[in-house]
Amino acid sequence: MKLTAKTDLDAPAGFVYACLADHAAWERDAAQRGIEIERPVDMPLSGLGAGWLVKVPFRGQPVAILLRLEQQVPPERLGFAMQSKAIEGDFVLNVIELSPRRTRLQLVMEVKARTIAARLLLNTLTLARGRVQARVEKRVRQIGAMILDRHLRGKG
Repeated sequence: MKLTAKTDLDAPAGFVYACLADHAAWERDAAQRGIEIERPVDMPLSGLGAGWLVKVPFRGQPVAILLRLEQQVPPERLGFAMQSKAIEGDFVLNVIELSPRRTRLQLVMEVKARTIAARLLLNTLTLARGRVQARVEKRVRQIGAMILDRHLRGKG
């Protein structure tokens, strides 16, 4: 299943990329949202290969997902691989400079099933693609709003 979303921001591309690459800020945000994060000891803390073991609630059960930074092209792109017992996939955050003060943030995500149960779940999500797409777009807009807020606070 492939999903894409984008949002335009009134902030420079370098600033948007720096916010996306700020791993500590993302860890704090996830903790505030009730998501449990661990740093695997066999992975670096930053740069290519950096990883996080993220435990997210899904239907009342915690699901462990291993995220790994696989692509880092400043100030244009961050690419991550994700893997759990049931799914695997990747997502790329593209930072596209529209003008010196305007930037487009684009998410491209692909998820594949590793088990039969996950395949059934992804088939169900494919049938509800409109709702799933709307939720992904909403989350990308929220991330864009957080980045824009940081940019505006930095100016003031």
